[in-house]
Amino acid sequence: MRFVLLLAFFFGLTVLLEAQSLDELRKKKEKTNEQIKYTTKLLEDAKKSEKQTLSKYKILNKQIELRTNLITGINSEVGVLADFIDQNAWLVSSLNSDLEQLKKEYAGMIQFAQKNPTNYSKLLFVLSSNSFNQAYKRLMYLRQYTEYRKKQAELIQWIRDLIQAKVGRLQVQRTEKETLLQAKKQEADKLNTEKKQQGKVLTTLQQKQKEFEKKLREQQQIDAQLSREIQKIIDEEVRKSMERAKEKEKQTGKPSGTVKYEMTPEEKIASGQFEQNKHHLPWPVERGVITDHFGVHEHPVLKNIQVKNNGVDISTAQGASARSVFAGEVSRVFMVSGGNYAVIIRHGKYLTVYSNLVNVQVKSGDKVSIKQTIGTIGTDVGEDDKTVLKFQIWKENMKQDPEDWIAR
Repeated sequence: MRFVLLLAFFFGLTVLLEAQSLDELRKKKEKTNEQIKYTTKLLEDAKKSEKQTLSKYKILNKQIELRTNLITGINSEVGVLADFIDQNAWLVSSLNSDLEQLKKEYAGMIQFAQKNPTNYSKLLFVLSSNSFNQAYKRLMYLRQYTEYRKKQAELIQWIRDLIQAKVGRLQVQRTEKETLLQAKKQEADKLNTEKKQQGKVLTTLQQKQKEFEKKLREQQQIDAQLSREIQKIIDEEVRKSMERAKEKEKQTGKPSGTVKYEMTPEEKIASGQFEQNKHHLPWPVERGVITDHFGVHEHPVLKNIQVKNNGVDISTAQGASARSVFAGEVSRVFMVSGGNYAVIIRHGKYLTVYSNLVNVQVKSGDKVSIKQTIGTIGTDVGEDDKTVLKFQIWKENMKQDPEDWIAR
């Protein structure tokens, strides 16, 4: 009986763990599938042009990365299901063994009852006692025996129902596993096709080395201009802070010591709120995929050339809008090399930078709210056919990896 109860507890625990593990994996798979659908749409839009572009190549790389992650997720899901199938098969086997033992015990009780079929026999069993104490014990024994027999019958039925439920669950799990294996094969076929396409695009792009070198120099000029503008903002804030400190000296008559940059109370609140939302900031676009990551890494086409990204590049659909990732104040709106605009928004000691914008809808000094549209993302029609938002986060003059801040 104790073993049966332990099995029942184990049964309930495995069902709970199974639901939690599979639910988590399926949520990740669903999210990856949504991203794949979006990159597929971007690729379809890019295929309308016969040109093989760097933007198309980057989106294809992202598609391959997502497809690989999806296959890895399917493998994990298959592994979890395989473990649960093994556990449930063992549980069914154990329950069947225990059921057979209970049936034997119950059969023995039935045989005993058949040998003592009447209430008269039970009465004689009680009345033949040598003392009142013995008669009482025999009466209690008969009552307990009857109750025990009833419980054994109920327990047998309960175990039968439990086995039936587990066998049904096993059949469902095996079907799910087979479906997943089929899906994995389909995704692997798509991955192979995409890798072949990736190789063809790369071969074509490698013939445009001078063009990419020129674009790389242009991007370096844009990055330098953004850095200078950010430094201007920081220098301006330091100047304001020094003026506040000098004004305080005049009012109090006490020297404040070494004058250094200090945030206002409002800036401290804004900084704290921004920091509290690390890993949870909304994306600066409604839909998009990151096609170039933060930091130093190899150029996707040029050999032995490293590129440095002060933020991330987010590819999106033509006509998409950029939006503020948090409430703040617009510090700068200016034109960058190439003809498009950049917007810098201050959130206390943090700055968010949005570049490659057209039709900017904010101006310096404006207060913006979270997810407020600040402009349209520019599309390089006729050149690279790309719609890419370049997004950065700075903590004063220290660059941050935006992927550490935005929701995943």
